[in-house]
Amino acid sequence: MSQPTHTRIRMFNTKDTYPNQSLDNDLCQAVRAGNTVYVRGQVGTDFDGNLVGLGDPRAQAEQAMRNVKQLLEEAGSDMSHIVKTTTYLIDPRYREAVYGEVGKWLKGVFPISTGLVVSALGQPQWLMEIDVIAVIPE
Repeated sequence: MSQPTHTRIRMFNTKDTYPNQSLDNDLCQAVRAGNTVYVRGQVGTDFDGNLVGLGDPRAQAEQAMRNVKQLLEEAGSDMSHIVKTTTYLIDPRYREAVYGEVGKWLKGVFPISTGLVVSALGQPQWLMEIDVIAVIPE
């Protein structure tokens, strides 16, 4: 294998993250490639695997954004440098609660965003997921 052209942040294997599924994939929570940071979809689960906000889309969005903030900081960026968000909801009725919470974290940032309603996420208790792309200022 050749030398990586990017930095992997918080590497993990899916067999540890999804013990109820037969998966064995090597992934990471974020990747820093040049001055760009790509953050994996974040849900209402902390980095110890504890779900925050069972049945509460706003609380799950708050935990997801807490994760995003931490990952960006570990990559050398911060919330003010987010350029794009993609938000997934399993129910369109969750839009106001989730977007309201995300908006608190992104006040004054003005990223572009995409929002999708999907039939399900990776675990049945997850109500929302958000991934982001950010930059690291030169």
